[in-house]
Order: sequence, then C-alpha cells, then structure tokens
Amino acid sequence: MNFGAILTAMVTPFDADGNVDESAAVRLLHHLFTNGSDGVVVCGTTGEAATLDDSEHLGFIDLVISEVRASFPGKTVIAGVGSNDTRHAVKLTERATAMRPDGLLSVNPYYNRPSRRGVVAHFEAVNAATDLPIVLYNIPQRTCSDMPNDLLAELAELEHVVAVKQANPDNLAKIDGLRIYAGNDDLLAAVLDMGEPGGILTSSHVFGNVMRRMVDEPAKRHELDESLRDVYRDMAVAPAACSCKAALNLIGVEVGGPRLPYVAADENETAVIRALLERHGMLQPAQAA
Repeated sequence: MNFGAILTAMVTPFDADGNVDESAAVRLLHHLFTNGSDGVVVCGTTGEAATLDDSEHLGFIDLVISEVRASFPGKTVIAGVGSNDTRHAVKLTERATAMRPDGLLSVNPYYNRPSRRGVVAHFEAVNAATDLPIVLYNIPQRTCSDMPNDLLAELAELEHVVAVKQANPDNLAKIDGLRIYAGNDDLLAAVLDMGEPGGILTSSHVFGNVMRRMVDEPAKRHELDESLRDVYRDMAVAPAACSCKAALNLIGVEVGGPRLPYVAADENETAVIRALLERHGMLQPAQAA
C-alpha cells in the first residue's frame, strides 16, 4: 500500500449553474499534480460529497480515475465512499470498487452516533463489499463520535483496512496494522516525524510544493512547518471547501463556488485569503489590486 505522502482532499468544481464542472476538474488535477501532490482524495468532506447525488458522486470518481490513469501514471486516487447509512456506504463501496481506484476512504457513521459494536458492524459490512485498501477516517469534530486507538486497532484486523486519516490530535500515535495519515494540515510534520506516510490535506491545493518539501527535506521540515502556520490559521477562516475554492480562484485555477449549505467566502474572508496568498508570493501585486 503506497498512496504517496501528499494527498490532496480535492474540491469538486462547480460551474455557474451549480453543476459539476468536468473540464475544471481536469484542469485542477493538472494543477495539483504539477504542484506537489502524489495523489487525490475525491468525494470527501472538502469535495462536498454530502451535497452530491449518487450519479454525480460516482461519475466524479470515474472522471478522476480516467484522467489520472491517462495523464498521470503513478499518481493515486482514493475515492470517498462514506455514509451514515451502512446500506448506502456498501452501495458506494461496491460501485466505486468496480472503477478500481487505488483505495477507498470511509468515515465512521456521523449523526447517528452508533455504539462501538455498531461502528464495528458498519465497517465489517464495508470491508466485505470490496477488495481494495480501505482508509478509515476519524474526525470527531464532524461525526460527534471519536474512534479511539483501541477501536482503530480492532478495525485494523479487517482484511482490507490498511490506514486511518487521523483528524483527532489527541489520538496521534502508532497503531498496529494501520498507517497513519494526517487528517489536519497542521499535523503533517508530526505524522512524518512518526515515520508515517504523510497526510490527506487541504492547503495543498495551493501550498502543495511547500508541503512536498516537508517530505523530501526532513532537516528543514519544522522550519517549513513553521512557515505554514499562518496558512493553517488563515485557510480556516471559512470551511475548507470554501476557503480552498476562494484561494484557487484567486490564483487563476477556476473551480467555481460551493453548494449550499456552504456559501462562497465573503469579502472579509476573501481579504484574509488574498493577504495570505500575497505574503507567500502566490499573488503578484497587480493581481491583488
């Protein structure tokens, strides 16, 4: 299992009518893969999967896999297949598996807040629906339910579960049978220091080259991490899908706006992101005027 180190949780571009913009998605892939990304995670939280119907969701996975296989051999695609309805998660898992991404990302059921036995049963069903590697996703700030490390170790005994996207810094530790991916951008350096592969990241939409250097230049890792502290802070001025889309649009990689209930970055939020891009040399003064 080698998904790479810098995996971007890719936004889903929408056109002016709010439809999935396939041409913009292809352009975005080219931008990401020439700016530090080893792979992409599609139809996750930042990809606004919660607002995609199944046709859009699976069609977008298919589009990205086809483009990556044709234009970027060696780059990886992880398909988001999570749901709080186990039947729906199994359906998405089965249909995405048929498209042959490199792996699948599956979050523990949100909103329902199932018991531990329910979480295990959920992932047993997902595991039985695929022969592809599964990356678990632990993000209690969104699911309202943490998967502690002893539970993750239990889930690692499932045949296809190979890794976890860990977005709970309190749980950051090695786990038998699982590789650890940073689920928050500011955890990347710590995860790399543990000898783990890397992160599933959002700021890498724009700052992927610097994050790539954190992998390739370990002696400078903490200096580079410190240089990105304002990135981690200011990109959080709005939900990740909104701030990433604002930043991409500002640097000329057009991806449109988000879908409700997300709203586009407002004037003040855009000003914060624009100032951040200026400080890091991503926008020239003439562009920022």
